[in-house]
Amino acid sequence: MAATLYEKTMERGLRLLAYKPRTVAEMRERLNEKEWAEEQVVEQVITRLMELGYLNDEQYAASFAGSRLTARPLGRTRLRRDMQRKKLPPQVVENALDDAYTERDEEGLIDRAIDKRVRLKGKPSTREETKKLFDYLMRRGFSYDLVLRKVRQLSKEAETEGNS
Repeated sequence: MAATLYEKTMERGLRLLAYKPRTVAEMRERLNEKEWAEEQVVEQVITRLMELGYLNDEQYAASFAGSRLTARPLGRTRLRRDMQRKKLPPQVVENALDDAYTERDEEGLIDRAIDKRVRLKGKPSTREETKKLFDYLMRRGFSYDLVLRKVRQLSKEAETEGNS
């Protein structure tokens, strides 16, 4: 019976991975949610999946960070929070963030976010619109200092254009 339970658990694990990549914690959670699951068998399956290279938190974190930053400009804080929700170990998260932001300039990412927002909403002309832009950038996870500097810079540009 134990061999068939192992096979059943392994089959479920492979099916889950065929659907989408997962973290070790997500896999453990998904395998344990079945009433027939046994903790010891689940751990054996996870160990085997890691040995086979099907489960790898470092690879998952690097891929997740890269795809998130390619899809939309996000700050370090937001990306860290998103990765923590995936139940990745803290050190894996930090390493992936360091790698992702070594390849991409956070200032370039915030400029992309501002350009996109300005294209959609226009340049902020009132204090309220400026605050909305500021809040938008903070929600995207950019640092307070960087957001403040960029919003002030944009406001000065708007004033200069208005005075010309």
